[in-house]
Amino acid sequence: MSALNAPLAAGLAAIAAGAVAYVFLLPYLSGEKRAEQRRKALGQPKVSLAERGAAANRREQVAKSLKEIEAKKDKTKVTLELRLARAGLDWTRRKFYLVSAMSGVILASGIFVVSESPFIALLALFAGGLGLPSWMLKHLQKRRIAAFIEELPNAMDVVVRGLRSGIPLGDCLRMISREAKEPLKSEFRVAIEAQTLGIPMGDAILRMYERVPVTEVNFFAVVIGIQQKAGGNLSEALGNLSRVLRERKKMSGKIKAMSMEAKVSAYIIGALPFFVAFTTYLSSPDYTALLWTTAVGKIALVVSGLWMLVGILVMKKMISFDI
Repeated sequence: MSALNAPLAAGLAAIAAGAVAYVFLLPYLSGEKRAEQRRKALGQPKVSLAERGAAANRREQVAKSLKEIEAKKDKTKVTLELRLARAGLDWTRRKFYLVSAMSGVILASGIFVVSESPFIALLALFAGGLGLPSWMLKHLQKRRIAAFIEELPNAMDVVVRGLRSGIPLGDCLRMISREAKEPLKSEFRVAIEAQTLGIPMGDAILRMYERVPVTEVNFFAVVIGIQQKAGGNLSEALGNLSRVLRERKKMSGKIKAMSMEAKVSAYIIGALPFFVAFTTYLSSPDYTALLWTTAVGKIALVVSGLWMLVGILVMKKMISFDI
């Protein structure tokens, strides 16, 4: 029996020694000890396994919420009604077509009276009926978006102060819909009305992104959507968002100031051929008239115009910056 007990005791002792060694050496082998030393050096608190698991679950919820928001955002189809809403117009489709037809007829009539050319008048009809209304919508949309972005950080500050004072998010947004400037006031009023009809606040803000398609509104919709699905400190998140929006605005102003020299140079280069052609025509009209009275001159004029268009587009691409 003693001969059998000796190997058994030795085996148990070896297992116990291995267990003790495993307990003491595991932090060094797995890197936990080094991670703890780095946290101590940076002044960060030690994170337990339960906290790590909760953080991992929150990251999964945030990633899932982001995927759902992106999926909803990609389904947006830009219709004429949506373009009118982005421009801030309450027109119907019929009214827009009527205004487009009237602008085309007026422009074509004026061009025909001046040029007495049916072909040029027909081109003016298409330009006034199709090109001019589209340009008008883009211009109004750009101006409306600029006004919206100008006031959005102030609205975020109002929400942050309200949340920190204990006011619910819905009441903060109603305050913005009553007291903010246009177009922020009307957009938040639409979101509040959608929430009154039973639509979640995250989806209502996401619809706001459809009407105001800029990154700043997308940030706001993502923050609201994640807070509703995954939880978190909404006032802190919106405070960070407000700071980011102000920094983006500041950076945009710096880039515009730094690129102004390049833009002025591009304007001068683009206008120089027309100025030279005009002054040459004033001094030597017979010499310049060869460009549109001879076949070679017409070909040269068309080729030069195409190259000029390519150069203008290249310069426009070089001096345009996305923030």
